[in-house]
Parts: sequence; C-alpha cells; structure tokens
Amino acid sequence: MFTSAFILLTLLAPATQPSATMKAIRYHEHGPASVLKCEDVAKPVPGDGEMLVRVFAAGVNPVDWKLRAGRGPIGNAGTTPGFDVSGAVESVGQGVSKFKAGDEIFAMVDLRRGGCYAEYAIVKESEAARKPAKISHTDAASVPLVALTAWQALFDAGKLEQGQTVLIHGGAGGVGSMAVQLAKWKGAHVIATASKENQDFLKQLGADETIDYRNQKFEEVAKSVDVVLDTVGGETQSRSWSALKKGGILVSIVGPPRPQANADARSAGILVHVDANELQQIATLLDEGKIKPVVTQVLPLSDATKAHEQSETKHTRGKIVLRVIEPAQ
Repeated sequence: MFTSAFILLTLLAPATQPSATMKAIRYHEHGPASVLKCEDVAKPVPGDGEMLVRVFAAGVNPVDWKLRAGRGPIGNAGTTPGFDVSGAVESVGQGVSKFKAGDEIFAMVDLRRGGCYAEYAIVKESEAARKPAKISHTDAASVPLVALTAWQALFDAGKLEQGQTVLIHGGAGGVGSMAVQLAKWKGAHVIATASKENQDFLKQLGADETIDYRNQKFEEVAKSVDVVLDTVGGETQSRSWSALKKGGILVSIVGPPRPQANADARSAGILVHVDANELQQIATLLDEGKIKPVVTQVLPLSDATKAHEQSETKHTRGKIVLRVIEPAQ
C-alpha cells in the first residue's frame, strides 16, 4: 500500500525543471584567441530597464579581441565578449515600454558589459533600436558599433557638413566602410585610403577619390581637407596634420591624437558610446538603401576563435559576423 501510494504521488508531483542554460563564448584569462571557449552557462534574467534578447547574430569588432588580450581598461577575464547583436526580444524587465516580446531589435551594448557571443544576451532598452526590416539579422549585427563610431566621429565630433571634404583612413575596414557611406550620404567630398586591392571597393561605397596607401603619399593627394578620420594611428596620424585646412579637425578613434603639428587645426579623440536615437537614424538609412552593411565572412558561434584570428590580421574588408541561431522563417 505504501509503495503504491508513493509511486502515485511521485507521478502526480510537478516535474522539477532544470535550470535554464545556454551556449556562450567565454574566456577565463586574457591571452590569444585560443582562450575563447564555448560553454554552457545560465541564461540571464533581465532586470529593470533590460530585455532578454534571443541572439540570431553577433558582430565581431577589433575591440573584442583587444579586450580579450588584455589591451584595454575594461574587459575582465571570465566574461562573454561581443557588443553587436541582432535578434528578437524574449522577455522584458520592469520599466521597459518601447519593446515587447517578439520585437526584432539590433543594438550596441555598453563596452563595460558585452555579452553578445551567446544564444541569449541582456540588452538595455536604451541601447536598442528596431532592426531594419529590409536586411537580415546577419547584416544587422554587423552595423551598430561601426556605424555609431563613424557617425559620432564624422558628425558629433567632426561636424562634417554637405560640401566639405573628408579624408578617411582605412576606408575598407569596418568603421571606414561605414564612414565612407555616411559621409557620402551627408553630401561631403570623400577621399579614402586602402590597399590597392580595395580601390574599386572604395569607389563602390561612394568614395570620390581613392588612395593606395602603400604606393601613394596621401598628403600629396588630400590637401586642405575639413575633416580627417583616423582609424590607424601612428605615422598615419602624424602625417595627417598636413592634409588639414585652417580650422580643420583630425578625429581619432584609436586614442587621443598626439600633439598637433598644425597650429591652425584642431583634434578630437572619441570612444564610441551607446546612442539608441542615432542607431534608429542609421536603421532608417539602411531601410532606405542610403547605406548598406558590409559583411565578408559569416561563421558559426563555435568558430569565435577563428573569427578573432581573422580580425587580428587587420586586413578584413568590412565585418565578420557570428551566426548564433537561425531565425524561424
């Protein structure tokens, strides 16, 4: 009797639910790309003002591997990298009003947090914009960080206006390829540098003049420009002062510019920051076809190590994207 009753109660009792887990890329020490590991971790829970996003794709940026290697003031060991995400809202925390479960979003998460190389990520409402409807999640994930960097460098810091001339170093890279397109959309005269192999690509993006930096001295071609966008640093930055006109500005995204060699010019160093309003404007430009994503390699989440190794060559055209979950059709 006791045995039968025990079996019956056991069958009727609610099943114990295992803790929800997900796949995520993590590193537990700074070092080479090989420190990246795909692990089972607890699925995060959104707090106030936060959303749990099912990640369909995550963008790969140079800042990801620089922080992994310990080359920055942020990026503690024991974290999941990744700042670009495109996916669907799974659930929302208290205070979220702009988005609801099922909404498709793309976002750049704060550089102090990361977490996008995973099946699910926490995204604050203030970091997200509605995903452009006319592009895929893979393409959308390639955009936020590089487009916001280019926007903030050209327009917020550089104050680039229609009819002005801009020199963009590294025009074929992630930030550079977006900067060329945004500057052209603004109505500027665009001069961009890249290797010989990327000259036609620069023209396709909208560059008015292209410079093969290995075989041409850019300062002999680009003269009296209003804005220089420096994505390279070092000698390239030092030589860029002579290309500026009186009152022009050198904007660096690779650290504060060194003391200027042109007393008539100005300088600014920027570190990209989250801005959902600017990201929504970028989304509109993408849907209108005014700018386009540049994705040259798509890898599965489990190949994050390979993605970092490729990014570290510094010869990637546009962006590398990790495909995390295939969205249902």
